[in-house]
Amino acid sequence: MTKEEKEKVLLEIELRKVKALEKIGNSLDALTVWVEEIDKFEWSERIQYYLSEFHGKVVKNNEVIIKDSDIEDVFKTDED
Repeated sequence: MTKEEKEKVLLEIELRKVKALEKIGNSLDALTVWVEEIDKFEWSERIQYYLSEFHGKVVKNNEVIIKDSDIEDVFKTDED
């Protein structure tokens, strides 16, 4: 592989990184707008429950701990 080909490949990789970061940014922006628009009073108890579950499973002694089994549980469907 020549030096020009390597530079071209690196440039393509950087372009893909930028596009991926832009997509992530757009998703976070949309999520932020959605969170701002929800009726927080109605969702208060539900959010407290899920935050408590998250904290109980993932946060231990002020450290975030994620196990493979926790990730697998998130992606389980009724068909599994």
